[in-house]
Parts: sequence; C-alpha cells; structure tokens
Amino acid sequence: MHSHNHANDSDGASNRIGWAFFLNVVFTIIEFIGGWLTNSTAIMADAVHDLGDSLSIGTAWGLNKLGDKEANNTFSYGYKRFSLLGALINGLVLITGSVWILFEAIPRLSNPEMPQVEGMLLLSIFGITVNGFAAYKLSGGTTLNEKILNWHLLEDVLGWVAVLIVSVVLMFKPWPILDPILSIGFTLFILFNVVRNLKETLLLFLQATPDKKQLDEVRDVLLGSEDVEDIHHFHIWSLDGEHNVMTAHVQLKQDISIQNMTALKETFRKALAKFDFVHTTIEFEFADEACRDEQDAH
Repeated sequence: MHSHNHANDSDGASNRIGWAFFLNVVFTIIEFIGGWLTNSTAIMADAVHDLGDSLSIGTAWGLNKLGDKEANNTFSYGYKRFSLLGALINGLVLITGSVWILFEAIPRLSNPEMPQVEGMLLLSIFGITVNGFAAYKLSGGTTLNEKILNWHLLEDVLGWVAVLIVSVVLMFKPWPILDPILSIGFTLFILFNVVRNLKETLLLFLQATPDKKQLDEVRDVLLGSEDVEDIHHFHIWSLDGEHNVMTAHVQLKQDISIQNMTALKETFRKALAKFDFVHTTIEFEFADEACRDEQDAH
C-alpha cells in the first residue's frame, strides 16, 4: 500500500527564498568588512550567525529546486534527503566560525578595545532594515522551509537590536567590555542551537524514529483492527525531518477474502491519512504464513 502526498507552492517559495538568500549573502559580506573596520567582535559574531543563515537559506533554496526532481533509479525516494547533508555542512561551518569568534573575543575581556561606535550604530540600523525586509519577504510563505528560515531572520533582527542598544550605550559610557560580552553571548547562543540541530540531524541520518509518540499511535491504529493478530518489521523513519516513511508487516488472525483484505487496506488508508506519510508500505501475512524476511535472516 503506497500513499503519496505532495504539496507544492514551489516557484513562489523558490523566489522568496532566493530573495532572502541574495540579501543575506550581500549583507554578510558587508558585516565581515564592517566588523573588521569597526574593530567590533560583536558584529563579527553576528556576521558568523548571518553566514550560517546564508548557508541555510542557500541550501534551502537549492533543495527547494532539487526537491522538485522526479525520483529515479539512483534516488528512488527522490532528493529530499539531501537537506540533511546540507544541515550537517552548515552545522560544521557554524561551529568552526563560532570557535574562531570565541578565540577573538575571550582575550578581549581582560583587555577590552573600544570599537568604532558610529560605524556599529550605522551597521546595526542597516542590519535591522535588511534582515527585517528579508523576513518580510518570507513571511508570505507557507512551506516549512520558509517558516523556519523566517524565524532565523527574526532572530537576526533581535541580534541587531542588541548591537544597536550596545552602540548607543557606548556613545555615552566608555564601557568597551560590552562588545566582547555581547559577541560571546551571541556565539554561545549560536553554538547551543547548532549542537541541538546537529544532534537531531545525526539521529535522522542514522534513521532513528523521528517521533516516538507517533510510532505508538500508528501501532495502535494497525493493531486496532479485529482482523490483525500482530505487527512486526514496523518502521517509521524520515527522509529529511519533514517527510516521513512508514513500513510494516501485518499478521492476520485468520485467512480472509480478497474483498475483506481490500476493505482492511481502505480502513488503514483512512486511519493513517492524518499522519501525512510521504510513503507507506504494508505487507499482509496470513495466519499460517511464515514471514519472508525472518526466513531470509536465517
């Protein structure tokens, strides 16, 4: 039994994500230059954050296009799984950048240097404007990709608000230690999120069950029929964290007619629809039938 559920607003999503990617890449380059010119580790830390977002948005953009390609003999499930590879690469780049920022910022706690405050102020206003506009462009999107990226961009806006506040304070109070403190705070926030996401990505790579509660609910659905004795070789795994696959062997209590089996398949189809699996495969086994996979294992 196979079910396919595809929802695509692909061209619109690609255009919106493409816009956000272009804005982010240009601004990230400006940030690195600005951070160097203003001598601000806080701006450098935010540049690393934006670099990560640029990679995420670029990956999402490419995968949005790649995801439209038809499945083939090489990638029989399609190309959705490539997003996990993108997430791993993004995570490693961000960890490297974050470690570099910490090496730059921590020594400044004992010997803080005054950043170029006017430049910080201008960059922060520019950062709020650019990231705010990119978030606005993505806010009309309905795909999960766009919603996640929009959240990243709103985080960036809040980061730039923090830079703006610090730069205003530094105009009136010569407290240069605020700059490395802010950059270390940014960096630890980035690392916390990256490590959490990397853990989730690695689990999906290793085909861990994406949602244990869902696993129990699906098991209850399959065992809920009076015709079913047991289930085994029952698996739920995820292509990319969003599109899940379910397979199961269903052992029947007694031999049933083709008509009854067709009715049972329809019952399962309706009951499993709410889980929105991108693929489902159910194999029925009659009461006196040995499981083919278990025979093969011996």
